Amino acid sequence: MTDQRPRAATIEDVAQAAGVSRAAVSKVLRNAYGVSDAMRERVTAAMTELNYRPRIAARAMRGRTYTIGIELPGLSNQFFTRIVQGASAALEGTPYQLIIAPAEAGSRRGYRALEALVDRQVDGVIAVSPRVDETALERIAASVPVVMFGRHDTSDRYDVVAGDDAAGARAAMRHLLELGHTRIAHLTLGESREDDPFPHGVRLREYSRAMAAAGRAEAAEVWRTDEGDAHAYDVVRRRLAEGTDVTAVFAAHDELAFGALRAVLEAGGPLAVVGYDDVPLASHPAFGLTTVHQPGEAMGARAVEMLLERFAGRAEAAHQIFDAELIVRASARPPA
Repeated sequence: MTDQRPRAATIEDVAQAAGVSRAAVSKVLRNAYGVSDAMRERVTAAMTELNYRPRIAARAMRGRTYTIGIELPGLSNQFFTRIVQGASAALEGTPYQLIIAPAEAGSRRGYRALEALVDRQVDGVIAVSPRVDETALERIAASVPVVMFGRHDTSDRYDVVAGDDAAGARAAMRHLLELGHTRIAHLTLGESREDDPFPHGVRLREYSRAMAAAGRAEAAEVWRTDEGDAHAYDVVRRRLAEGTDVTAVFAAHDELAFGALRAVLEAGGPLAVVGYDDVPLASHPAFGLTTVHQPGEAMGARAVEMLLERFAGRAEAAHQIFDAELIVRASARPPA
């Protein structure tokens, strides 16, 4: 039985259709100096007619694939969407395309996705995976430029874009304390630790410090949950059913806060809720979520700009921290 799949067009096919040499087509593909507008139009028209796509391997042999990989912990969190939107906008007018690789669950979460991007020979990587350890990131950065998103460290091997998680968490806790709450729980992921350089670790640490500074260290409660609003809902619903005396919850990010709000609304309780990230849904009147704003689009754009700077020859590591701002809405009220 013969293979009936259509043959993909080759660079020779394009050259013949355009009436130019193979070398001329190669120059157009590389955007090389000295290519006339007329030749570029002829070659481009031939590529369109033949549906010609340059092979990744061939591009890599020329030193570029014109692709940038972005690894995400998942696709449900709206804050990650804002990062991707900012990154995509920053690539407009450039020859680069964005490739998105969602991470798998498990102990090596994120690392397999990063490896897959490197194997695909992307020119640079934006890693939005706080659980990948520094050694693994530096190993990847030895072969391809890497921007680590959200990580608070000072590696000289890769670039970092992060929000000011310490200031943001302090603002959230200060607001709840000033409202009169003294029994505040922190809703975070099961893997979060105070000594972690990751966003949730920093937010957990600042929560503990704020409770201690307010003389309420003995009242501190850390509620652990798996990722996702559904899991957060289950945890908070269970705590409310048990009769917790907590009057406010500071959630590690908005998706967890939405789960907490759902449990509060169903129980009819007065629990105040504060989130983190300020995703678009937070401003909806049905939620009115008080939360800490991070400029996700600007952060995503800056991550792309850092990679483009690396491509242009920058060798030293760059680290940029974006300001965080508390946005007060209806979900955080004084205790009843």
